[in-house]
Amino acid sequence: MQFVEKFAVPIWILAVVGVMVVLNFAATLFAPILLAVVLGVVLSPVSDLMDRFGLPRGLSAFSTLAITLLVIAVMLFLLEPVLTTAINRAPVIWYELRETVEMAQSALRGLEEAGEEVADALGSEGTGAPAEEAMVVPSATEALLYAPGYAARVMIFIGTLYFFLLSRDEVYAYIEKLDRGLTGGDMREAEKQVSRYFLTITIINASFGALVSVMLAIMGMPFPIVWGFLAALANFILYLGPPMFAVCLLVGGIVAFDGPLSFAPAVIYVVANMIEGQFVTPSLVGRTMDVNPLLVFLSLVVWLWMWGPVGGIIAIPLLVWVLALRDRYKVAVV
Repeated sequence: MQFVEKFAVPIWILAVVGVMVVLNFAATLFAPILLAVVLGVVLSPVSDLMDRFGLPRGLSAFSTLAITLLVIAVMLFLLEPVLTTAINRAPVIWYELRETVEMAQSALRGLEEAGEEVADALGSEGTGAPAEEAMVVPSATEALLYAPGYAARVMIFIGTLYFFLLSRDEVYAYIEKLDRGLTGGDMREAEKQVSRYFLTITIINASFGALVSVMLAIMGMPFPIVWGFLAALANFILYLGPPMFAVCLLVGGIVAFDGPLSFAPAVIYVVANMIEGQFVTPSLVGRTMDVNPLLVFLSLVVWLWMWGPVGGIIAIPLLVWVLALRDRYKVAVV
């Protein structure tokens, strides 16, 4: 017994590391499953609302799933023409960016060696017309090879989300029977906390993205709707998303405008993001949903490292859910 107590912490650390290794190794299986569970927790109030109207559990779960897939499909449908145009213009954008780098290279004459390295990295030899073959499009054979794998992940995601919404009460009842200090009521209260948090953040980010779109449209920035949509998505990735988006917007401004106006889109975005992060979000989210910034940052880094964009999506809701369950567990134990 003393041996177990003495090495309890190292064993716990090894268990966490082991779980992370397994999740990373089997990402194709666990990523869609965990994404579906987290999304099911976020959408649980929608399913509960349908249950209150007397719909059968199977129908309410299916309706929630259908609404979710419909929203995703509408978003992709509305963005597809704009994204296709942006992709088709990528060679021109690359050419203009290359010219901007060459101008900066000429201005910084004292940094000739660094300028040569930049020129070599960007392949800036001459100022001819943009190459039409700059974009590498996957062949039909490659698309056919990868299609089954992506289709399988989509089916795993859809199936897990549906059956979680259908049977989550039974899952919570099973956890309650384990007598680990958590009840079904505790699990549902944690659900509500996560849903409130995610709904509030979604409204804030959507409003912020719309504001960015309007400001960029007034400036004459190409594709303001796409930039606003990306700004809203970047805001979900706390701490890491806004700086990366600001860099992208800086590049876009350099390509779209000349002179000092090139920096205006990025500057406006940074100022608006600072106002939103310092005043709007804290006042609307509230102190009861505050999460330690270090935990948020580490959660984002770990999940992004393991699963990329999917990890970035689930990092914060999963962290809020785990912390809410921990708080309910402490109350139950005390």
